[in-house]
Amino acid sequence: MAKLKLSPIANDKPVKVTVELPASLHRDLIAYAEILGRESGQPQTDPVRLIVPMLARFIATDRGFAKAKQGRLVHGETR
Repeated sequence: MAKLKLSPIANDKPVKVTVELPASLHRDLIAYAEILGRESGQPQTDPVRLIVPMLARFIATDRGFAKAKQGRLVHGETR
């Protein structure tokens, strides 16, 4: 493997992803958005806007994932 002077460049661009959600999950996102708006005293947000922070929170707090990810980094895997 070549020793390059540059490290990998971080891809900061948002990536557009299209997913199909089960109807029950979509209803829960709508309900969550309604409750969040009511609890925060702000207008109800678009339920789709909840997906990114929910995924980020889930991944950030998943200890098993953090441990496995750290193990991959220790062993030189980056994908």
